Parts: sequence; structure tokens; C-alpha cells
Amino acid sequence: MPNTKYIFVTGGVTSSLGKGIISASLAKLLQARGYSVTIQKLDPYINVDPGTLNPYEHGECYVTDDGAETDLDLGHYERFLNIPTSQANNITTGRIYQSVINKERRGDYLGKTVQVIPHITDEIKRRILLLGSKHKFDFVITEIGGTVGDIESLPYIEAVRQLKWELGQYNTLYIHLTLVPYLQASGELKTKPTQHSVKELLENGIQPDILVLRTEHELTPELRKKVALFCNVDHEAVVQSIDVSTIYEVPILMQKEKLDETVLRKMNLEIKEKPKLERWKNFLKRLKNPKHKVKIGLVGKYVELADAYKSINEALIHAGAVNEAEVEICFIHSETLEESGAEEVLKGLDGILVAPGFGDRGIEGKIMAAKYARENNIPFLGICLGLQCAVVEFARNVLNFEKAHSTEMSRKTDYPVIDLMEEQKGITEKGGTMRLGAYPCTITKGTKVFEAYKTQNISERHRHRYEFNNTYFEDFKKAGMIPVGINPETELVEIMELKDHKWYIGVQFHPEYSSTVINPHPLFVSFIKASIS
Repeated sequence: MPNTKYIFVTGGVTSSLGKGIISASLAKLLQARGYSVTIQKLDPYINVDPGTLNPYEHGECYVTDDGAETDLDLGHYERFLNIPTSQANNITTGRIYQSVINKERRGDYLGKTVQVIPHITDEIKRRILLLGSKHKFDFVITEIGGTVGDIESLPYIEAVRQLKWELGQYNTLYIHLTLVPYLQASGELKTKPTQHSVKELLENGIQPDILVLRTEHELTPELRKKVALFCNVDHEAVVQSIDVSTIYEVPILMQKEKLDETVLRKMNLEIKEKPKLERWKNFLKRLKNPKHKVKIGLVGKYVELADAYKSINEALIHAGAVNEAEVEICFIHSETLEESGAEEVLKGLDGILVAPGFGDRGIEGKIMAAKYARENNIPFLGICLGLQCAVVEFARNVLNFEKAHSTEMSRKTDYPVIDLMEEQKGITEKGGTMRLGAYPCTITKGTKVFEAYKTQNISERHRHRYEFNNTYFEDFKKAGMIPVGINPETELVEIMELKDHKWYIGVQFHPEYSSTVINPHPLFVSFIKASIS
């Protein structure tokens, strides 16, 4: 009998109900009871990973320490659990089929016909079980992307159905998340979509053990009883997930609904003392009772979709709570700056953050934002491309390198202050070819960056192809834009800080990826503190 327990979370009725948040909340509660937990996402798209996807398609591409480009839900998992995820925590249909086809080409199947069942489902099961056995977790929670009934999700549903019989009743558990819509005209909550969704799941051979019902209104005891009766689940296994003001309230709501207790009981485990959630509740208290308000302009080019900058949004919230400040994020399209001018768009902001991105669309708007922050002594944080825009702006307007640019945007620029990394030259493929994952950085003492981190040696996650061109190192240093963070192995510039400015910092890495509820990122904390004062 395996030591690891496996929980599978499916969704029905509609997408975007919050399977990732429910999975992370349950994991948080189990972790707070002393269990070791990890969460895995199964994504049904055929892309090998979301690295080549436009943010409008799939939201933010999240990067792990080991350099995996993954689904944004892994960000939620890390922010809730405060433990790192890895390549093994995100599986796509593309990766599954790629692996199976590679085995077939090598002759591993000994000439047999390769089919969805058993070969694809076996590979899915292998990936699920590997995470539990390799790291010896007490619980592996597996979130299946998409909605029950989708053609592309069927191999995953079949694989987890098989696991029930292979691992045993007390080692597997199915949670199904559905929507209970409210009809304004009749003033009623309707359970029929949930009934149909469970029926669809039953047709695929899975009987859910717990139902989590997403709702805008309180569920009555009668309605819960009706759902339990029609869907073959225990009355106490019908759990309400009502809309809340912040996702960080969900673990507390799930605790009130006794979701974790129901899971433990159904998996034949002892229900010990209550979860230790003091630090979590303290964070919520500070978040909901701010003493200050701060207005941060987030300048990017995918701002129509908030999920494109999910980790940045959450890192700002974490930093706000530490500083007892309500952070109002003003999403500013960089192309709007090009049309209307910086003064018109950016006035009244307490801080400016120029977001990462690729390509030249809206690039001049980002450069204008960096210039406005520099000239008006407004706290500024540039992330990845944000740093590069600040470097280009400084080169043009302070160093008088008139047509300075990044070679990503202008290959024949006279002043390539940002250039393609040496190891990237000659690469034509896009997927997984960037500088990815965690790399070390050494910080100069006596700087605002050192003051924020309070240590000289750090490690941060990267996702980029272009870098600061060290040919111009001394020019920038003499003029007051100082390279204060250097990779000790490659001597690449990781952090730039403007001398004689209130707070003006650009980083080549992505600090937002490693900000969590329990450990907010020090750079964001320092940025918000400077913006308040």
C-alpha cells in the first residue's frame, strides 16, 4: 500500500471556476495540519508548455527554480504553500504525447500498436505517481485542467479513474468543482448544471467523493441535501465556495466548510488538532485593515488581461499587507503613453512598475514611463524588459547615445546597450531556449537593493534572451546608473540602481515568481514602502 495519498480535482459546467485556488486552499489546510503536500497541474493543450503561448491565450507563463515554463496555477500553489514547484508539477498533453512518441521511435513498445489506452494513460499515471514516490509527499493534489466533457481531457479522466482501482479506495479521492448559477428573474439558485456535470463524470467511470459548489449566494441546507441526493455524495461532502473579496480568504472558508476534515475522514486518516493558520490570518488582518493607500501604475502591453501579470499583482498585494497599505494597481497600456504622453497618463501615481514582455509593440511607451519616473523622482521598479527599457532611456537621455536601443527591437542600432546573450546567438527555435530558472547574484553593499534583501548573495528566476551589454558598464556607472547586482559566474548584470533617486531599481530577473504570502518578496516590500513615503 502506498504511503502517498492522491487527490484529483476536476471542474464542471464552466471553466475558470477556481480549481487552482481550491486545490491550493485544501493543500494549505493539510499542510497546516502537519502533512507534506504538493500540487500538480495536468493541462490538456498540445503545446509542450505555455512558453510559446501569447499571454492573451493563457495568461502569465510561470517559471520554476529548475527552469520549467509552466501554467500560472503553479504560482498559486507556491504562494499558498511557500514551497517551490518543479518541472514535475506541470504536465501537458504535448509533453505526454512527445514522451510516448519518443519511446515508440526507440522501439520501447516492441512493435505493438501504440494507443491512447493503455500507452497514453500509462504515461499520465507514471507522471502522477512519480511526483509522490520521488519526493515522499503525504499528499499529491492533482488538478485536471479544462472542464469535464471536453474531448481533450478524456485521457486524464480515464487515467485517474484507473488509479482508483490500482491504489485502493483510501489512497485516492475525487473532488469535483461545479457552478450553481443564480437566476435573477426567478431569484433561485439552480442545481441542474451540477447534476448534469456529475452525470458526465459518472459516464466516464468516476463517482466524485466531494462536491465543491461555486456560488454567489449562500446555499440552503435543502439545496445541499438535494445535490447530495441527486449526485450520490454524503451530505457533509457538499461544500460551498462562495465569492470572496480576495483569494486568500478561501482557505479560511474551506476550513469553516470542513473540507480538510472531510478529506481526511474519507481517506481513513486521523483528524488531529486544528490547522495552524496564525500567520495566514495575520496576513489577512493586515490586508483587510490598511493604514495607507498607494497607487501603483503597472505599465505593460497585455493589461487588458489581468492574468497576464498575475504574479506581479499578487506580489504587490503581499508587499502591501507587510506595509499595511492598500495597493491600488492602475493598469496602463504602454501604447496609450505613446499616444497621450507620459504626463497625461502617469500623473498622480505613487510608484511606477514597468512589466516584462517580448517584442517591440508598445516599447517606446515603456521607455517613456522609465523616463518620467527618473525625472520626477517617483519610485520605479523595472522587471526584465522593464530594466532594459530603463537602460535604453538612460543611454539616450543621460549618456546622449541618441539612437541607443536593444538589438531585439533594432538590430542595427549604433548603441546596442541591450544585446542578445552570447549563448542565444544562432538559436532559431522559441520553446524552452531562453535563460530559464534560478541563477545566483551578488549584491553591492550600501545600496537600496542590499538594504531590501539584507544579504549579499541571492538566487532569482529568469526568463529572457537579451541582457545588459557589458561594453557600456563603465559609461553607466560613471553617469550614476550603477550595476549593483552581478551574476558571479557569468558577470552578467542582474540589477541596476539609479544613484541620487528616491528608489529607482531595474532587475533582469523575475522577483514576482518567488513572492509568497508567508515570505513576501523584499524588493516589492521595499518598493511599496518607498511609494508610501
